[in-house]
Amino acid sequence: MMSSNENQTDIHDGYADVIMLGVGTSGEDLSLQLLNAGLDVIGIEAALVGGTCPYYGCLPSKMMVRAANLLKESERINGISGQASASSDWSQIAGRVRQLTGGWNDAGGVERFEKRGGRLIHGEGKLTGPRTVKVNGKSFTARKGIVIATGTKPVIPPIFGLEKVNYWTTDDVIELESLPESIVFLGGGATSCELGQVMARFGVKVTIVEPHDRLLRLEEPEASEKVEAAFADDGIIVHKGAKAREVEPRNGSIITRLDGDIELTSERLVLATGRKTDLTNLGLESAGLDSSARFIKVDERMRAADGIWAMGDVTGKAMLTHVALYQAAIIAADILGKEHPPAEYQSIPRVTFTDPEVGSVGYTESTAREAGFDVVAVTKQIGATFRGILHGDNGGVIKLVADRGTGALVGATAVGSRGGEILGLLTLAVHARIPITKLRSMIYAFPTFSGGIGEAIGAYGRGVTTVLDPEYTGLKELDQLIEALGD
Repeated sequence: MMSSNENQTDIHDGYADVIMLGVGTSGEDLSLQLLNAGLDVIGIEAALVGGTCPYYGCLPSKMMVRAANLLKESERINGISGQASASSDWSQIAGRVRQLTGGWNDAGGVERFEKRGGRLIHGEGKLTGPRTVKVNGKSFTARKGIVIATGTKPVIPPIFGLEKVNYWTTDDVIELESLPESIVFLGGGATSCELGQVMARFGVKVTIVEPHDRLLRLEEPEASEKVEAAFADDGIIVHKGAKAREVEPRNGSIITRLDGDIELTSERLVLATGRKTDLTNLGLESAGLDSSARFIKVDERMRAADGIWAMGDVTGKAMLTHVALYQAAIIAADILGKEHPPAEYQSIPRVTFTDPEVGSVGYTESTAREAGFDVVAVTKQIGATFRGILHGDNGGVIKLVADRGTGALVGATAVGSRGGEILGLLTLAVHARIPITKLRSMIYAFPTFSGGIGEAIGAYGRGVTTVLDPEYTGLKELDQLIEALGD
């Protein structure tokens, strides 16, 4: 066994126990776990330590969402508790975001890494063998193995004339010091919807272009309807079923032409058309992996090959920070020889932080049927629950998707002012495959938003809820399901 002094010498000679190729959120987390366990770790990062999430994604965008929602909440005082008005000041939120991200400087992340004993190298790392990596002209060898967590980059769609305009990605929106008068977002997914609503609530004229028939197309149709209604209230213009085919600069503005001869004029154009992996320059073929693939194939222990693990976006499981962190825990256990349940992805929660929030887990009704489930799907309006009535939440809905064969939830959606928080209980139910009968026997705190789940499945107040929501047919459908299952 090598002494600690010998290990330290090895690090500076190009050796470490683990080489982390990509030190984003999950890469940093895994590195710190391994360093805390006494392993030597070399981290190689081409961009910012911590990755997209703390600098351009989850954290700064949700800080913006919080600011925008406060403005909207001031309007909701009227008619409930008095009269109020508010004026917006983008410089305040821009300053908070700049402080949060350290001015988009990762010195703090590098310091965290190196204080724990790790060695951080900024550069483009490339595998040169099963346990070797080259970066900045130097080669490094891993005793235990290499972890690949290089993330994704924005998709730039092939639109005619795009090279002639100064377009933005969502990263540019996060860095904004001042706001444009008008902006067009191409893409109607989660990030576009979140940032578009933020911009609208700060007074920007916002247009969202979505080539499919609804926003948030991966979610339940009921969720899309609620969000689209909220957007209409915010003055956001949405073009659905329309694809941008040409852009051009004109008199200081950007012209975007859509199918159907629709022409949009805006000060700014934002590409929010998704993210993609790029495995072509990682040298995967030197380790027997396919560099032309879209994702790195991994097993339930996140192993891509002997001595090589992968996690995060590059695995293609879900481009969500919490999935990458989940995978990091599995890899840490595997490297350290500890027990950990194998990876499974049937209950991945996801939240779109619009107002109303959209929280969902597992299958939607349509994807459950496509997967071969015989399902019962019921929908409860949050505005017809006890807490919904008290709160004045008329834009929310809870949808439950249950398997007829077992009576367990296989998917659920909660849309509302607390949709992401209601989701916690629903995620547990889907993850643990808890039958509806068990969920009905639980005592729910009253009156709460999560208690709306109990009302939806008939856990309590079955008589009163029929008065509050006489059109709700879910109780009857779930009663029939439980009766069919028998004892």
